[in-house]
Amino acid sequence: MKAATSKSRTAASEKLDPKVLTQLRKAAALPDQQIDLSDPDAPEVRDWSGAVRRRFYKPVKKLKSLRIDADVLAFFEAQGPGYQTRINQVLRQAMLQALQRSGHEPV
Repeated sequence: MKAATSKSRTAASEKLDPKVLTQLRKAAALPDQQIDLSDPDAPEVRDWSGAVRRRFYKPVKKLKSLRIDADVLAFFEAQGPGYQTRINQVLRQAMLQALQRSGHEPV
């Protein structure tokens, strides 16, 4: 396996411009603290006003037995597959509203 890796590295380095290859080798020899990670083409983002919190957050699901009134369950089941997810969404919305009213930040 190492032979294949070294061959691919050799092939990649042969395709690089010698000046770029020299710069990469110099950077590889530097301690991490001395490597300049700034990139003029990708400036640091300082304005996070448009950021969306928890966009990729996926809460951990827990299996729990729960008693629900038959008519409430029938209502959600009648809407088709995904009724458990819809119940969870309604409960989450109620939780977030209660947290907002109490002045607490959602976890």
